[in-house]
Amino acid sequence: MPSSPKISDDSYYKVEVECPNSDTMAEWDYNAWKLKLSYVESNSKCTLKFTSGMSKSDYEEYIKSGVALRRNTYRGKDITDLWKSGELYNQIKDGTFADIYVGDYIKGNKGVTWLIADLDNYLNIGNQGNGLQTHHATIIPDGNLMTTVMNQKKEEMDTTEGGYAGSEMITTLDETILTSYIIPDFDTHVLEYQNLLSTNVDDARSNPWGSSDGASSAWEWKSRKLDLMSEVNVYGTTIWSSSGYDIGIDNQQYAIFQLRPELINKTMSGTRFNYWLKAVAASTSFAYVNGNGSASPDISSGLRGVRPRFLID
Repeated sequence: MPSSPKISDDSYYKVEVECPNSDTMAEWDYNAWKLKLSYVESNSKCTLKFTSGMSKSDYEEYIKSGVALRRNTYRGKDITDLWKSGELYNQIKDGTFADIYVGDYIKGNKGVTWLIADLDNYLNIGNQGNGLQTHHATIIPDGNLMTTVMNQKKEEMDTTEGGYAGSEMITTLDETILTSYIIPDFDTHVLEYQNLLSTNVDDARSNPWGSSDGASSAWEWKSRKLDLMSEVNVYGTTIWSSSGYDIGIDNQQYAIFQLRPELINKTMSGTRFNYWLKAVAASTSFAYVNGNGSASPDISSGLRGVRPRFLID
């Protein structure tokens, strides 16, 4: 019996899979170069169509369409095994995100559940060359990692002096959160990239929410590995942010909050919580996500949760 011609894995192929008349789900795994099946029924039949001779640019556009699908689909699957095996990083590195969807989660080593918040959403952004060119996943914890202040009171007064970049929160993130929670789980896969952070607050400047008691008034590029989210990252718009200097490159809502907005102030298990954002609200306050569902400002010495974001490659 003659053998079927071998499908090469060193050319550019688009693979379409159909399993008619059944509930069987099928997908071609471009990384492993094999068929993936789920919900297989007896006597299920699937047809594979290989389209060869695609140009590299056409092939890349086809792969990009798959990434777009994953960014616009909330799956909520446990991918801890994918992370432990190292395959997670392979799928991020090649830019296919073959088995990674928004809302998928990793159970870390300290009882922290890490969520896939978005995919490649900071690509081409930054002030060096063509910006960030490394494929990446944006990660956030399911809930708070700790509770603390943005700034302690100075001379019995709350302050946002120095903006977000000058806050005590930056030290907390870099010296406590990064070393105690993130590096132990993701090690060298935590990306360092350029971020625009507010660096000054003008106490006499008016802010958009009808007050004249201070707004951020300058920013600088900083090399960062993690930061708090902006109001836009969470809500898709500004509410208490004092000026555009609070936003910088964090000018897109994360896909996870577009697809599952209840996760803005609630864990997957249903517990509501509040946490700081990086936006200056006024000369004495920063913005935060309220556990009751509202956006709010609070004095810098207020105790709120810490729910940072970071990128992995």
